[in-house]
Amino acid sequence: MNLTATCCCERSGITVEGTPVISAVCHCDNCKKRTGSAFGVSVYFKNNQVISTFGNTESYKINKEAEQERHFCKTCGSTIYWNTSSFPEHTGVAGGCFGVGLIPEPVYTLSNKNKCTWLELSSDLKHEL
Repeated sequence: MNLTATCCCERSGITVEGTPVISAVCHCDNCKKRTGSAFGVSVYFKNNQVISTFGNTESYKINKEAEQERHFCKTCGSTIYWNTSSFPEHTGVAGGCFGVGLIPEPVYTLSNKNKCTWLELSSDLKHEL
């Protein structure tokens, strides 16, 4: 099965095949700032699962907990996918960029010490990796 994640204006994106290696809700400050939300949904695929990228994207590097290169739409600014030195053989995709009903259900919850106190998540999620 192929999944395509696109930016807000749908001009840029990434297509991956198969099931993700990891799907997680992350509460680190890095993910919060990347999404502008209380958490980020990060879906990781092996690099060889990436079929294609498309559109007019730009990238920038950030070095917080690990070095990351994030790819975002040059038109609307949505972060779509990234690569990180802490998980070099995988590509991360912003879960919210998948179509309605296609966001893989998170299995993990990460960086829980930074979780917003008002946020309740399923007790079925595994804590950390």
